[in-house]
Amino acid sequence: MLTLPWALPAELWRSLALTLQLALVSTCMLMLVALPLGAWLAGARSRFALALEILIAMPLVLPPTVIGFYLLVLLSPRHAFGAWWQDVFGQPLPFSFAGLVIGSCVYSLPFAVQPVVAAFRMQRIEVLQAAWSLGMTRRQTFLHIALPLARSGVIAGTLLAFAHTIGEFGVVLMLGGNIPGVTRVASIALYDQAQVLNYPDAHGYALVLLMLSFMLLLATTLVQKRHERRRRAPAGMME
Repeated sequence: MLTLPWALPAELWRSLALTLQLALVSTCMLMLVALPLGAWLAGARSRFALALEILIAMPLVLPPTVIGFYLLVLLSPRHAFGAWWQDVFGQPLPFSFAGLVIGSCVYSLPFAVQPVVAAFRMQRIEVLQAAWSLGMTRRQTFLHIALPLARSGVIAGTLLAFAHTIGEFGVVLMLGGNIPGVTRVASIALYDQAQVLNYPDAHGYALVLLMLSFMLLLATTLVQKRHERRRRAPAGMME
């Protein structure tokens, strides 16, 4: 027995709206970082770049509760950044929406950066060198040549970061708790319904999240497939 999505309680829909808001804000901030960082990592060959790439990938293997715990400690008013934030904005970062955004950005960073890095690494250096030889600056080459060629990776990174933020649980629970209208996101609301054995609402809510996640992953797959077809097609047959 499940509750149909349109019959779910208003509180669950508020949690979903908060989740989408969090995903949107976090994804926008992530892509502002992922674009220049991914382009730099794609061409860097130093040990520092390798160490940074490994550090960015850490959330893929670390338990979310570990990330959430250290963020909770580092963002608390007892440490420099947390104290500065509280002095400026009048409230602590833990158990706030702003804190959730920071946690989401850290946790979803590899999902935004890695597709961008892969897209830039697939580009032929001869194309960029040709642009430079024709008088284009590195900035112009990046904006008009490299970035359009990396479009599929940028779109994939955006969709994956958005989808991953929607499914967060451990990080947001550790860092934000379970405050209605402030930090109670979709995954936590679903957990609450299961805890009180309200399985009809839990089933209905899980179905909404399942459908949303499926559509986002489908869109990511279609973008990647289209890019692969364009790469393999002869120049005269490309759309």
